[in-house]
Amino acid sequence: MFDFSIITQWFDQLLRITIGCPDWLAILIECVLVGTGILLGYALIACVLIFMERKVCAYFQCRLGPMRVGYWGLLQVFADVLKMLIKEDKLLYLVAPLLVIIGSVGAFSFLPWNNGATILDFNVGVFLLTAISSIGVVGIFLAGWGSNNKYSVVSAMRGAVQMISYEMSLCLCLITAVILTGTMQMSGIVEAQTGPWKWLIFQGHIPAIIAFFVFLIAGNAEANRGPFDMAEAESELTAGHHTEYSGMGFGFFYLAEFLNLFIIAGIAATVFLGGWAPVNIGVEAFDAVMDYIPGIVWFMGKTFFLVWILMWIKWTFPRLRIDQILKLEWKYLMPLGLINLVIMTVVVALGLYIK
Repeated sequence: MFDFSIITQWFDQLLRITIGCPDWLAILIECVLVGTGILLGYALIACVLIFMERKVCAYFQCRLGPMRVGYWGLLQVFADVLKMLIKEDKLLYLVAPLLVIIGSVGAFSFLPWNNGATILDFNVGVFLLTAISSIGVVGIFLAGWGSNNKYSVVSAMRGAVQMISYEMSLCLCLITAVILTGTMQMSGIVEAQTGPWKWLIFQGHIPAIIAFFVFLIAGNAEANRGPFDMAEAESELTAGHHTEYSGMGFGFFYLAEFLNLFIIAGIAATVFLGGWAPVNIGVEAFDAVMDYIPGIVWFMGKTFFLVWILMWIKWTFPRLRIDQILKLEWKYLMPLGLINLVIMTVVVALGLYIK
C-alpha cells in the first residue's frame, strides 16, 4: 500500500538539500504548509457535511433540500459562509467560539488519513486527543455565561454537563481499544488492525462490538447531535448557548458542530474499523486488489459511512429531555462501558481474541 511518508520525505529533502534552506526555515515552511492543509481540509469537509446534512434531512422528510443556489444547490453553503462573513461583529464574544474551534481543530489534527499521513502522532495520542477535545466544554460554558441571557446560561450548563458525562463513556471505549491493541498511538492502533480479519470489531469480537456501538452513541451526544441536541430545543432554550451570537461567532459554533460529527466518525473508523487499513480476508487475490485502493479512500469511505449512520439516527429519533439524556449515560452506558472494559481485559489476558 502507498506510504504517504515518501512524499513528505521528498519534500523535506527538496527544501533542505535541493534548495538549501537552513533547518529552521525548512521546518517553518513545512509547519505552515501542514497547518494550511489542516485548516483547508477542515473547512472543505465542513462544507461537505453541512450540504450532506441538508440533503439527508430532506431525503428522510421527502423534500429536495437546497436546489436554487448553484447546480443541485451545491453553492448554498458557500453563500451562507459569505453572508456570515459580511455580518460579522469581531467584538462579540470572541473567546468562547475560539475555544470551541481550537478544541475541534486540535482533535481533527489527530486523525490518521493514510499510512504515513498522520499530522499529530504521539505515543500517548489517545490521551492527548481526549484532553484537547475537552477544551470545547469550556468554550460552550463561557458562551452561555458571557451572553447575559438566562436561557443561554441554562443551556450552557446543560450542554456542559452532557458533554462531560458522555466523555466518560467515550474514554472507556477508547481504553477498551487500547487494551486490545496495546498502544495509545493512533498510527499504532491502525497498524494493529492491518491484515486478514484484523479490524478491532473482528479481533475483539463481542467486547469490541459493544465498545463500538457505545462509542457511536456517546460520540453523538458529545457532538450535540440529535436526539441529544439540547441546544436546539427551540421551545424552551431558543438556540441554546449561542443564542446571542451572530456572524462568525455563530459560524464557529456551527462549524465545530459539523466537524465534531466528522471527528467522532473518524475516530470510530480509526479505532474500530481499521482506519486506512483495507478489508483483508486472507484470500491472496482479493487482498491484493484491496491493497491497491489508497488508504485515504478507505479512511474517508468508512468515516462518511458512519457520518451517514449518525445523520440517519438524528433524523429518525425524537429529541430527548435532559433527564433522559443523563439517565442513559449514568445508568446504562457508563456501567456497560465499565463491565465491557473488564470483559476486554479478561479476553486479552486469556488470549481469547482473534490473533
